[in-house]
Amino acid sequence: MALARGRRGGSVQDFWPGYVDILSTLLLVVTFLMSLFMITQFFVSQESSGKDVALKRLTAQIAQLTELLALERTNKQASEDELAALSASLAQTEAEKKKLSELIALGDEKAGAAQSRAAVLETDLETQKEISEEALARVNLLNQQLLALRRQIAALEAALDAAEAKDKESQTRIADLGQRLNVALAKKVQELSQYRSEFFGKLRQALANRQDVRVVGDRFVFQAEVLFPSGSDVINPEGLATLDSLAQALNELEGKIPKEVNWVLRVDGHTDRRPISTPIFRSNWELSSARAIAVVKFLISRGIPANRLVAAGFGENQPIEPGESEDAFAKNRRIELKLTER
Repeated sequence: MALARGRRGGSVQDFWPGYVDILSTLLLVVTFLMSLFMITQFFVSQESSGKDVALKRLTAQIAQLTELLALERTNKQASEDELAALSASLAQTEAEKKKLSELIALGDEKAGAAQSRAAVLETDLETQKEISEEALARVNLLNQQLLALRRQIAALEAALDAAEAKDKESQTRIADLGQRLNVALAKKVQELSQYRSEFFGKLRQALANRQDVRVVGDRFVFQAEVLFPSGSDVINPEGLATLDSLAQALNELEGKIPKEVNWVLRVDGHTDRRPISTPIFRSNWELSSARAIAVVKFLISRGIPANRLVAAGFGENQPIEPGESEDAFAKNRRIELKLTER
């Protein structure tokens, strides 16, 4: 664009010398005509005899000069038109130059703003690159951790599968052992039931079906008065004889029960619900426990192994007969014998 403006400016500047040359030429032509006219007049005055010839020659020269003048006028008009066109072109060029300058100024401003924006964007881009690199590092770390976690999960799943398989095998074994144990327990319970029935049968024979001794379920129940005086844990003579028969029957039974049957004779002491408080027994708990222990000690003295005997006191807390009558109180004061497993 600057080159074009330079060329246009150069064309205008080159035109003015040409225009001056044209004016000089016209001036020379006019001077020439005047000189010619003067010469002609001279020759007219000098050569009167050759007027016609000279006039014709002069007329021809004048005609020629007229044509030259017309040609020069035409050239002048063309030059003026060209000068006007060049002036218009120069004005348009100046306008375009001004507009272009404004555009350049505006472009410079926009370029400055764009550069500033570009700098900000470049800074943001660098920041984003740093963040992206950090995020990528975190992602890589997370991927590594995830891979390690997946490996751990796979190992755990394999271990779990193995454990489940082992557990199934163990459960199968446990079920089999449980079945065997149930069969063995059932067999032992059946055997113990047989020995319990035999034991109870011998006790019935020894006690001659006394009314104060009863069988309640799987237990032999003695009324407390059969063995002890009221409020005492000392076995009376009648009770000693009864317990001696019990010891004999138990000794006979012990030799028949297989050693693998872990049996015990449990002796439970019970009282009625009326409270007791003496220098020896402060409560029914103490009285019921002392009576059970007294029976166990007597049986031990008759040869029953201590590891086959259990003494327990329940006080008034396990009645078998409701009510407040003397008969109900008498039935609740009792010693229970139960042949069971330890």
